[in-house]
Amino acid sequence: MAMKEKRGIRTPLLAADAIILFEGGIVLIQRGRPPYAGCYALPGGFVEIGERVEAAAIREAREETGLEIELLGLVGVYSDPARDPRGHVVSAAFLARGRGRLQAGSDAGAAGIFSKERLPSLAFDHEKIIADALALAAALSKEPERQTIKLKYSDGN
Repeated sequence: MAMKEKRGIRTPLLAADAIILFEGGIVLIQRGRPPYAGCYALPGGFVEIGERVEAAAIREAREETGLEIELLGLVGVYSDPARDPRGHVVSAAFLARGRGRLQAGSDAGAAGIFSKERLPSLAFDHEKIIADALALAAALSKEPERQTIKLKYSDGN
C-alpha cells in the first residue's frame, strides 16, 4: 500500500505534478509503468526525502520530458484517497511554462504536446487537474502584470 509508516503512524505519500504549457499545448507523457501503463498523464512523481514539492515538480518534468520548466503557480493539492490505485497519494500540482526540446525520458514511454481541446484519456485525476490549471491560466492571462504568481517557497536564490 502506498503509505509511509513511522512509529505506527501511517501517512499518505506525497507527489508533485506539472501542467506544462508548451508550443501552444499541454505536455503529457505516456506512462511506461503501472498503474495506468500506456495511458497518458501529467509529468510528475514522488517527492524525495529532503526535497521541496516545487523542486520535485521541476525535477520530474526534466526527467520525464527533457524540458526545463518555470513554475507559474500552484494549481491545487489533490488528496482524494482513491485517486491512485496504489494507495493514498497526495499531489501538489503546478502550472508551468516549458522550454527546450521535448523528449521522453525516465519512466515515460512517450511525451507529446496536446491541444487543450483534444486531450486523450488520462490517468489518475489528471483531467480535473488540467481543468483547474486552465482556469488558473485564463485568470493569469486577464491580468498581464501577474503572469507569474510568486510561489511562497525559497529555493536558496
